[in-house]
Amino acid sequence: MRYKHTNRPGFLLGFVDFFTAGLFFLMYMPLGGLQDELECILGHRLMPYWKAYLLGIPTLFVYTLIWMAGISEELKTKAEELGIPGPHTSWWHMFGWNVFGLLLMGPAVATMRFFDTLNRVEKKLNEGAGIAG
Repeated sequence: MRYKHTNRPGFLLGFVDFFTAGLFFLMYMPLGGLQDELECILGHRLMPYWKAYLLGIPTLFVYTLIWMAGISEELKTKAEELGIPGPHTSWWHMFGWNVFGLLLMGPAVATMRFFDTLNRVEKKLNEGAGIAG
């Protein structure tokens, strides 16, 4: 698979998502192709974001955060397997910035690192497929 979105603006996406309380990603995950790309990179199907979002509502979005933190950890593992130098996203980076940095735009910082890692993984996979990123 050729990855076309290798330069996503993570901080901007995180900023928008923060102020829409996650509603932005309800549209971006399926329509922006992010769900499909993550499934291809990680090698397995993921629960659709809309389901994780709905399950998060009664838990004050703790479920959604843990779901996203798990994907972050898998993405970090993939980046390490590909020999991509850090810093990478991780379970603790995603969880910590979203919880302890909530008042300091922490969710945008966590999302920025997530997309930075994703962009670098996609570029590396494109290079491995003989496709310039």
